[in-house]
Amino acid sequence: MDLHDHGLASDLEMMRQQAFERRQVLRWLLAGAATLPLMSCGGGSDAGGTAASGGVTGTSGGAGSVTIPAAGACTVIPEETGGPYPADGTNTNGGSIINVLNQSGVVRSDIRASFNGATGVAAGVPLTINLQLLNASGGCASLAGYAVYLWHCDRDGLYSLYSSGVTAQNYLRGVQETDSAGKLAFTTIFPGCYAGRMPHVHFEVYPSLAKAASAMNRIKTSQFTFPMATLNEAYTASGYTASVRNLAQISYATDNVFADGTSLQMATVTGNATDGYVVTLTVAVNG
Repeated sequence: MDLHDHGLASDLEMMRQQAFERRQVLRWLLAGAATLPLMSCGGGSDAGGTAASGGVTGTSGGAGSVTIPAAGACTVIPEETGGPYPADGTNTNGGSIINVLNQSGVVRSDIRASFNGATGVAAGVPLTINLQLLNASGGCASLAGYAVYLWHCDRDGLYSLYSSGVTAQNYLRGVQETDSAGKLAFTTIFPGCYAGRMPHVHFEVYPSLAKAASAMNRIKTSQFTFPMATLNEAYTASGYTASVRNLAQISYATDNVFADGTSLQMATVTGNATDGYVVTLTVAVNG
């Protein structure tokens, strides 16, 4: 099955004019708002912005209300390995380069379903991921117009395009662009725990949506994790039996990524295993 089509470059051509007009409107609105007193609002948990399988969206529709960060109050998130399953064109599987960044439809907020011809859908506890990018080298200002490529395993601990049984799928992978507040959101499922690693989510940060078409342009690769209480609760849900066993054999202290600390990579979580979870993380990079 040919999963490649026209790629992100083609998507960007269709989106370019629309995105330009949107940014112009935002600039006019922000210019007008500059005369008003600044008010700091707490981040919301409404993810919204859901795209149909194979569809293309720009920024996520509801990554939370605007937060004005305190100047100088952020630390760059640690650089981490992208692992063996990035599907960003930097490695191969079965002798072929694996790259979703050149697949049409990869720019999307809902990453539960496969896209661009693949039809699988990842089952599991609903999860909304809200990220905000800040510029650690620029007074912790919000980074608008940046992009994040995010991926993680399914509830069985399998990675699409690599793991046996799901090599024909590309679910749980997607790209989003940050809004004027540096925010974006993904709709996904709670990842499982596979042997040897604490549950985690991978992501790469890019300086623009256009540059997210090539992994050579990434400016940060990192991972985040979840509080232990959340993991224990989430894995009581149907389909996560193996995760309970695997989680009992690992800890943050023995994990090869999080053993040096999780203070900048521990997501804040609300919700439950029945209704789903919303996780929020502020990610500071040198923009």
